[in-house]
This record gives sequence, structure tokens and C-alpha cells, in this order.
Amino acid sequence: MARSIFHSFTKNLQVTDLRWMPDDGFSVSRLRIELLSGLTVALALVPEAVAFAFVAGVHPLVGLYAAFLVGLITALIGGRPGMISGATGALAVVMVALVSQHGVEYLFATVILMGLLQVFAGVMQWGKFIRLVPHPVMLGFVNGLAIVIFLAQMSQFKVPGTMVDTGHGMGGGEWLSGQPLYLMLALVAATMAIIWVMPRVTKLIPAPLAGIGIVAAVVIFTGMDVPRVGDLASIEGGLPMPHMPFGDGLGLYGTALAPFNLETLYIILPYAVILAAIGLIESLLTLNLVGDMTNTRGGASQECVAQGVANTVTGFFGGMGGCAMIGQSMINVKSGGRTRVAGIAAAIFLLLFILVGSSVIEQIPLAALVGVMFMVVIGTFAWNSLTILRKVPLTDAFVILLVTVVTVYEDLAVAVVVGVIVSALAYAWNNARRIHAKTYVTPEGAKVYQVQGPLFFGSSEGFAELFDVQNDPSLVIVDFADSRVVDQSALQSIEAIAAKYEGAGKRIELRHLSPDCHRLLTKAGHLMVDSDDDPDYELAVDYGVRTGILGGH
Repeated sequence: MARSIFHSFTKNLQVTDLRWMPDDGFSVSRLRIELLSGLTVALALVPEAVAFAFVAGVHPLVGLYAAFLVGLITALIGGRPGMISGATGALAVVMVALVSQHGVEYLFATVILMGLLQVFAGVMQWGKFIRLVPHPVMLGFVNGLAIVIFLAQMSQFKVPGTMVDTGHGMGGGEWLSGQPLYLMLALVAATMAIIWVMPRVTKLIPAPLAGIGIVAAVVIFTGMDVPRVGDLASIEGGLPMPHMPFGDGLGLYGTALAPFNLETLYIILPYAVILAAIGLIESLLTLNLVGDMTNTRGGASQECVAQGVANTVTGFFGGMGGCAMIGQSMINVKSGGRTRVAGIAAAIFLLLFILVGSSVIEQIPLAALVGVMFMVVIGTFAWNSLTILRKVPLTDAFVILLVTVVTVYEDLAVAVVVGVIVSALAYAWNNARRIHAKTYVTPEGAKVYQVQGPLFFGSSEGFAELFDVQNDPSLVIVDFADSRVVDQSALQSIEAIAAKYEGAGKRIELRHLSPDCHRLLTKAGHLMVDSDDDPDYELAVDYGVRTGILGGH
């Protein structure tokens, strides 16, 4: 027994694809593309990590260390090459309440527990449930996230140093105006133009990197007075060092360590569950999106394990944790990154920025990075969804719009859950209306009901309305050859109809029901008519009844 469980777990943890190079093998050209793509991603990661650290109310290095560690580990063992992970805003907005009430050490402890939960989810292969996300939800997710990325760039149009602690992270601030605003917009437009034109000129350098480099060079050599990365915060620091967030006394940044007891667990567990769920949902949806763009296969459960290991390690090194980043993943894919080398390079470049390159990186104008992200927004938004809204069923159109709006105003996890629930309810309702029956009378005078359509909890009431117990003849035959009995509610409906006919003194025969229905039906069981062509399918409720979970017959 123990051996079979161990074999199952190790099978679940099989690595999907750890190749460093594509099928066509190693080449200098491929390595150059991967390294330059990684450099581009690293440059875009810096302001994002710093900004999300501000949102969570922690030191910028907490976000930068998370971007390095999570990005490196997921690049090494993640479910799909080409994905980029790091500190994200979706997680930061959840963390801010914990940090403000209990301090950053409790955040590190939460990130560790969050990682362990994600590893458990991967081992149990829960990542496969991402298949339940319908396409309209994916479209809404992509559109909503594109809008969120766009709105996140608006903070770069504020005067540096004017943002204040609102109690829910850093916010507020004065907007740029006059010449500084016009100059900022001009540089953003120039960056976008370079990114658009560059692929038509040469593909030796990724277009986003060229945009950042050219605009940065112009700003630095002309001495333009525009907001730069260094205006957000200094990114200079040392290597991330192992750190235990549990204990007595003070920890990093002068905050109290988290006591290793049940009280601490009660505090951090709700946050860890929410963060683990949000991180996995965003990561798995990004995994599917990158797979569609690169036409590659990936492992959902492997990605869950990778995210969990990354966050667990990050928590022990003073990082704020993270998940897959769709914006940076799109930059990587658009820049030509297709292997694990790009993600590894991005993490290493980011660490080099922190250790030795901070003085240079801090001179990069924010406008160049905003221009890159605006091009990501344009490339991420599913523009075709605007035209198909008029062509798809009304329910699908509603789900696309609903998920988009909820993603913008709430968060990704809530939006996906809401979208899946609405889609599931719509599916159940549509199937509930499919139940009907054809009737005819045999030469012997028996009335036959040929039930068509699935019989489940949603259609059980409609099933009961098909029968005319009062006016039917003494013998009634109910044929399920074209139906499918799905759950316990369906069984209850069959028994209720059988009881009504028995109560009226009439005989009823049930035909073409599966063997498991034969076993589970009690009152109507003796009314079965066995046939050689009875369907043989496992009833969804069968396991629950046999184990006593559903308390059936």
C-alpha cells in the first residue's frame, strides 16, 4: 500500500521538460536570442518588483529577491520553458493587510506555508483542474489582465517621491503635468515606435531591448530630466541570505520574528491559502497562454510543484513570494525566448543588477519600460474577442465581459472562479432544458416513454413533468436508451416516478438502465427489465454511495 502511494506521488512529480535547448539543438544564434531575451525581461522586472514591494508595504529588496529566486527556480524546474515568474501585484494586494498588522516576518512565514500548499497541490495533481476553465473565461482573463497591466503603468506618470502609505500599501501621489508629462509621453511613444519598427529592420536584437537601450541612451547622454528607475528606490543590495522568520526577537528590517506556535499558524494560514490559490491560478492560466503562443506542451502539476518549491525557498531567504507573470512572459516570448535559458538568464541578470549594476540600471528612464509594457498590453489583449462577442452565444459573451470586469476591479482568482461558476450554471441550465421524451402506445396497449437527454439534478424536475400518471394505461414502459443517468438526484427522480405509478395501481417497467443503476435503485429496482444492450457506465454517484459519503441506497 505504502509502495503504491509512493509510486503514485513520484509519478505525479515527473518533470515535464528540462531541456535547455530546443529540438534543433544548440547554436550560438539560439543562445544569443535567449540571453538577450533574458536581459530584456530582467530590465522590465526591476520597476515591477519595486512597485509591487511598495504595494505590499515592504522594502524594495524583498520584491527584488523574490523576483530573482522565484524566477530562477521556476525557470529551472517549471512546467513550461519560456514562462517568467516573480513578485506580482495579484499577490501583493493580499499581503498588504498581513504586513501592516503583523510585520514582514509573518509575511515570510506565510510565503513558506504558501509554497508547501502549492507543492501539495502539485503532488496531488490538482493542476489538471485548470482544464475546467472554459475558453470564454480565458478570453476574459487575458483581456482583464491586459487592462490591469495598463493601469499598473499609470503610477509611473506620477511625480517620484510623492506616493504615500495609504494603509493599504503605497498609493496616492501627484500626477505629472506640463512639459514633464509631454516629455514622458514622447519617450513612451518613441519606445513603442522602436519596438514596432525594429523587427522590420533586424532581428539580431530583441525589439523591446532595442527600445529600452536606444531611449535610455538618448536620455542619459542628453541629461533629460525625466523619472528614472532610481527615483522609485535604490536597488542596490547584497546576495539574499538564508533567514529563519520564526523565533523571538527582531528579524530583518527591525521587525519582530513570528513565534513558532499555533497562534502564528492561525494568523498566516488564511493568507497562505488565498495566496497559494491566486498564485496557482495565475500561473496555470499563464502556462496555457504561453503554450498556445509557442505551440508547446506543458505540465500543470509540475508547474504547481515548481511554484511551491520556489515560494518555500523564497520565504527562507527574505522574499515576498510570487507566481507566473503574464506581462514578462509575453515580453520573453515576443523577444524570442523559448527555452529555460531565457528565464535563468533573466534571474541572473536581475541579481547582477542588485549586486553590481544598480548605478547603471537606476539611470534607465521609466518611460522606456512603460513603452515596453504598453506594447505587451497591445499584444496581450484578445482584440478578436471584440468581434466575436456578437457571434458567440449570449452566455459566453456575458462570461467574457464578467471575467474581464472582475479581474480589473477585484482580482484574478475571484474572476476565474466566478467565470467558471457562471459557465457551469449556464451549462447545467442548457442541459436541463434538453430532457424530453417521445411517447407511443404498443399494440398491447402499453405506453412507452423514450427519454432523451441527460438526467441529473438540473433536469430531474423536468423529467418528472414528462409523465401523465393519472391518464396513462395500466402498463408504462420508460426507456432510457437515449438518456444518461448522472447523479443521485436522477436516481431519486426515477424512484419517485416509480412510486407514483405503484401508488396509482399501475405497473411500470424501466429499461436500458446501467447495472450500477440496478444496484442503487431500491424501490424501483424490482421493476427493471434486464437487456443485453443495457448501457455499462459508472454512475458519478456510485463511489460516494459505496463509501457512505452520499448515504444512498
